[in-house]
Amino acid sequence: MEGQKLAVLIDSDNAQASVANELMTEIARYGVATIRRAYGDWTTPNLSGWKSVLLELAIQPIQQFRYTTGKNATDSALIIDAMDLLHTGDVDGFCIVSSDSDFTRLATRLRESGHVVYGFGEQKTPKPFVAACDKFIYTEILRPESAPKAARSENSSLRKLLLGAVDDAGREDDWATLAAVGSLIVKANPAFDPRNFGYKKLGDLVRDQKYLEVKAVPSSEGASTQAVFVRRNKT
Repeated sequence: MEGQKLAVLIDSDNAQASVANELMTEIARYGVATIRRAYGDWTTPNLSGWKSVLLELAIQPIQQFRYTTGKNATDSALIIDAMDLLHTGDVDGFCIVSSDSDFTRLATRLRESGHVVYGFGEQKTPKPFVAACDKFIYTEILRPESAPKAARSENSSLRKLLLGAVDDAGREDDWATLAAVGSLIVKANPAFDPRNFGYKKLGDLVRDQKYLEVKAVPSSEGASTQAVFVRRNKT
């Protein structure tokens, strides 16, 4: 939702500093990052990559020492802060940046409280954490130099997902608005993003599927804007 206030909480131990700029640009698509915090033990050399971008992106580093070997104190600090913000912070949603499944219950709890949760992590992120978010973005697609080389030939799992959404969103004439289809797909699969398949937009993706038919008609807002509809290809 445009204009919603977001708390961006970064698990620096499990997030890539190399996509930090692209990450914040992506987050800006969903709202305003009013709170920006990165958690980690900043006395260790493995976080040196993050140190160089914290100031540039106005991200507040939160120091968390490793008190016990094998125990991730960073996760605990992030979770505690998230719960504090849930009850006292003026935010509409949370962006949890990590590939760690330890945040699965946190994401679920935040959603139960009526807050939107966006997850950001690598494709290795465990499915339970992905499913616990309203939307999950794989950070690999944020790297312009390594865009997904997804095959544009028919993908059975993609076909099932698209056709299911088209059928569910379809009207009596079987046509469904692209917006409704996209909404149903994300609800069914929070990690869905056309960029995962090599397309910039959902419209580009559906137009390239032979089993779908797409049409654009002038919208009620004026002739300069169009509404896009999609249905199963009947030919």
